[in-house]
Amino acid sequence: MTSPDPAAEAAQTSAAAQAPSGSQTPRIVSSAADIHSVLAEFGSQGTKTTAVIILALGGIFMDAYDFSSLAFGITAIKEQFGLSGFMTGLVNASIMVGAVFGALFGGYLVDRFGRYKLFMADMVFFVIAAIGCAVAPNEWVLIAFRFVMGIGVGLDLPVAMAFLAEFSKLKGKGNRSQRVNAWSPAWYFATGVGYLIVLIIFLTLPYEQHAILWRIVVGFGAVPALIVLLVRRRYLAESPEWLANQGDLKGAVEVMRSHHNLNVELAPAKERETANQDVTETAAGGRWSGFAELFSPRYRVRTIVALCVSVFSTFGYNAVAYGTPLIITTLFHQTPLITIVSSLIINLGFGTIGGLVGMSIVNRFGTRRITLVGFIIQAASLGLLAIVGIPSGALVLVSVAMLSAFVFAQAGGPGANLMNYATLSYPTRLRGIGIGFNQSVLRAFSIVSLIMFPILAASLGTGVFWIVACAPAAGAIAVGIVVWDPTAKDVEHED
Repeated sequence: MTSPDPAAEAAQTSAAAQAPSGSQTPRIVSSAADIHSVLAEFGSQGTKTTAVIILALGGIFMDAYDFSSLAFGITAIKEQFGLSGFMTGLVNASIMVGAVFGALFGGYLVDRFGRYKLFMADMVFFVIAAIGCAVAPNEWVLIAFRFVMGIGVGLDLPVAMAFLAEFSKLKGKGNRSQRVNAWSPAWYFATGVGYLIVLIIFLTLPYEQHAILWRIVVGFGAVPALIVLLVRRRYLAESPEWLANQGDLKGAVEVMRSHHNLNVELAPAKERETANQDVTETAAGGRWSGFAELFSPRYRVRTIVALCVSVFSTFGYNAVAYGTPLIITTLFHQTPLITIVSSLIINLGFGTIGGLVGMSIVNRFGTRRITLVGFIIQAASLGLLAIVGIPSGALVLVSVAMLSAFVFAQAGGPGANLMNYATLSYPTRLRGIGIGFNQSVLRAFSIVSLIMFPILAASLGTGVFWIVACAPAAGAIAVGIVVWDPTAKDVEHED
């Protein structure tokens, strides 16, 4: 056997590197930068990657269902356990406290140990917590299991967002901005499904047993969590971008071939050594110093605007979307059935559709512009709700329409794009920490809003909407001032 001609091999490698994905000639990769480039250009082209995207959205579905499953039942819980306004808020907020810790440490862990391992672990929290909440004998046990549930949510969001971004291409149909935005319709669809389950049980359960309705709804969350957990074991794979950053180029290429359906091959060892000689250890990510790097000159403005979008949009969401049953029942003085049906229509209809609209237009208008318009619509809707006050007659429809407009704008605007800001503003090595830090701050402010909103609503009535309107107004100002837009930005090659 004759030895290969080095010059001929080099020429073949150079030609192969330019070959399009899916051609007979493989694309040769020799470094993490090459892998980032191939994935940015071609993304995923196989059914297995589609399964990964669906599984990531399945995690989002569980996050949303567990967050919202207690929303309708909070009135019954307050009566059963004899809770004060503060304790009612604490029951609501306990899941947020868990999410603060889960997101903070989950963001670090997903960059340190990989997306796959953490993704496989977090559903266990949902199963245990859902069952524990359903059988809770008192408010303190309920609070404890809601805290555990929050840890699961906090762990799941950074890894789910990382998968959505890293299993997608940079531009074109099915790009990273669109797929990250997909978390929003998935969230509202899950919330709507929760209210649909509430409606079905409400209509079929004897009236004298309505006190346990919230237990059935919360406990049901364990069922889809188990299904997602089992299916994940079959289809999930590690992110090739994360593997490449860890120096496992062979593993990254294997996933790109098996899941992304990309025709790639690893360059000879000598070429890989030359290509990676300037790569530093920090490229691997997963270091506590990553939190400080979020505020380095390169990322400081991005981190601040991402926090502004998250905090201000979430304050309004917790007060209006999450608190819809409380608003319709207590402030609008409507019956339980009207409350359930209205909440179902607002979330499943306007929320899901708003999220899908936001996905479809983000490429054309960009993350920043859509977020700004969404904040403006929300502020106007809340102002009108405050002006109407306690509605009667036809004004009930006007008030419900304003709630719907708020949720529509949230789902397609700041509520969807807060994840674009937090996920796509950072490269792979910082993505988990960036999302985790953003989510931990977001949840910390959520705790305040969940505790304070019932108290303010009880004392101010519909006047509370003037206070809530300040949040989207502040968000609009922040986004208007900061011009950073993460849409289609190749943050990997900034390093």
